[in-house]
Amino acid sequence: MPAARTEIEVEGRRLRLSNLDKVMYPATGFTKGELIDYYVRVAPVLLPHLKRRPLTLKRYPNGVDGEFFYEKRCPSHAPGWVKKARMIDIDFCRCDDLPTLVWLANLADLELHPSLSRAGAPKRPTTLAFDLDPGEPAGLRECCEVALRLRETFGELGLECFAKTSGSKGMQVYVPLNTKVGYDQTKPFARAIAQLLEKQDPKLVTSAMTKAERPGKVFIDWSQNDEHKTTICVYSLRARERPTVSTPLLWAEVERGDPDALVFGAGELLERVEGHGDLFAPVDALEQKLPRL
Repeated sequence: MPAARTEIEVEGRRLRLSNLDKVMYPATGFTKGELIDYYVRVAPVLLPHLKRRPLTLKRYPNGVDGEFFYEKRCPSHAPGWVKKARMIDIDFCRCDDLPTLVWLANLADLELHPSLSRAGAPKRPTTLAFDLDPGEPAGLRECCEVALRLRETFGELGLECFAKTSGSKGMQVYVPLNTKVGYDQTKPFARAIAQLLEKQDPKLVTSAMTKAERPGKVFIDWSQNDEHKTTICVYSLRARERPTVSTPLLWAEVERGDPDALVFGAGELLERVEGHGDLFAPVDALEQKLPRL
């Protein structure tokens, strides 16, 4: 039998949605319809972090327990109104508006991975990003310790930074730049900062790419600062057992370091947005110059 379809209009665009009752997260029963509803409701704070950025799709057509695939090149069947961004000779999708976001959710694109650059300036990142990846038995508590050390280090350099959960097992710390700077500057700078923190506390931190160095430590992944890479977007769902979200944090929450209090589901995230607004808004607006080391 053909899959059930529903036609809707979103901001003047006609969209055909399918399989709304399909369960995407079997452990919780979270359906494709709920997936689309989440992205519609979070769109006011999510879209500013996606606009004009090349986007890698991570699609789970049969839910989180099924096979998935990354899709860098924008699908040939994309509606003509879906905007594209060319980077590294590939036409990536852009998610600049609500119709595009709904279209992506209908493709079971659970995770949204944008570039640190905007369309038209692929070699110019708008932020410095650190991905904190804990090696067991280290976890979120240890990630909080490292995030606070990053904040202290950048504070000494006169720069603000912002933390978010990855929605998975780790965290990220972003340093807004929004000034003229290239990856040829940000990547070695990020690596130098990671090596500095490793030198200060080698029992807690590693900057090494080799996985053998990571057990019990937090790997500061500085390599995300690269034209060829994309990173999980704030407010994106993650393909975990339940629909957790990459969530911006208050520094007071990071200071408390309670790992159980730093895991947020889709519903919890929407409640946070009602209370806090977009805690990550400064990442797209604050202008800061990268200092010389």
